[in-house]
Amino acid sequence: MSVPLPPAQGGEVIDTVAVAHADLKDSSGGFWQDVFRRLRRSPTAWAGAIIVLLFLLVAVLAPLLAPYPETALPGARFITPTHIPGPGELPEFPLGLDRFGGDVLSKLIWGAQASLLIGVVSTAMGLVGGMLLGLVAGTFGGWVDTLIMRIVDIILSVPNLLLAVSIAAILGQTPYAIMIAIGASQVPIFARLLRASMLQQRSSDYVLSAQSLGLGRGRITMSHVLPNAIGPVIVQGTLTLATAVIDAAALSFLGLGGGRPETAEWGRMLTYAQSELSIAPWLAFFPGICIAVTALGFTLFGEALRESMDPRTRAR
Repeated sequence: MSVPLPPAQGGEVIDTVAVAHADLKDSSGGFWQDVFRRLRRSPTAWAGAIIVLLFLLVAVLAPLLAPYPETALPGARFITPTHIPGPGELPEFPLGLDRFGGDVLSKLIWGAQASLLIGVVSTAMGLVGGMLLGLVAGTFGGWVDTLIMRIVDIILSVPNLLLAVSIAAILGQTPYAIMIAIGASQVPIFARLLRASMLQQRSSDYVLSAQSLGLGRGRITMSHVLPNAIGPVIVQGTLTLATAVIDAAALSFLGLGGGRPETAEWGRMLTYAQSELSIAPWLAFFPGICIAVTALGFTLFGEALRESMDPRTRAR
C-alpha cells in the first residue's frame, strides 16, 4: 500500500512506503557495517576470536592432530599404583598419562571436540526454543504474553545448574541428555530477552508508521520488529556458549555424562583426576585450563560484540 504525496519541486511523486523501506535498508546495512568495523578495531574482540578460532580448529581437526585415538590406552604398561608418568617423563607422551594409561594430550584434543559439540548443540536448542517463546509472547501480547512469561518465571526460579542436573538425571546418563538439559535451562533466558527487545521495538516510530499504513501484525513483526530486536539475542548466544562449555564440564564432573571412563571429555577428565591429585596433579590442571581458556574466549568475543552493538557506545 502506498500513499502518494504532493509533487516535489522537480514534479516527482514520492512513495512513502518505498522511502521508508529504503531508509530501513540503508540504516540496517550501515548498522551492521559499523558493528563489524568496531569489532575489527577492538583488541578484546581479536583476543576472543583467536581463542575461539583455535578451539574450533582443534575440535574439527582432532582426528588429524591427536597422536592417539580417543579411547586408546598406549601407556597402560607404564602405570603403577603409586606412580603415573607426568609431563616430560616419556618422550612419546609430552603431557603425561592418565590413570588408565591414556595420552593426556590426545584426550585434551578429543575433549575439545566433545565440548564443542555439546556447547553448540545445547546453545542452539536453547536459542531456538527461547526465540519461539519470546516471538509468540512479543507478537501477541495480552494473556498469551502473561501465560508464557509466568511459565518462564517459574523456570527461572530454579538455578540453571540445578535445573540442568535434574533434567539430565531424569533423561539418563548420556551426552544427549546433557545437551537437552543445558539447552532447556537456557530457553527462559533467550525467551525473556527477545520478548523484552520486541516490546521495546514495538513502540518505535517506524512500527507506528507501518501500522498507520495498514500493514498486518505478522508482516510488521517478521519484516521489521524481529530483525531489529534479534541483536541482543545474538550477543547472549555468544556469551551462553561459554556457559554451556562450563555447564557441560560440571555435569560430566558430577557423573551425568555417561560413556566409558576413558572417553575423552574435559569434565570427565576432572572427575577421574580427583583420586589422583596427590600423585598426578596435572590430570586436573590441563583440562581445567582448557575449560577456563575456552570460556574466556567466548566471553571476550561476546562482550566485544555487545559493546559494538550498544547504541550508547556506538555513538562515541
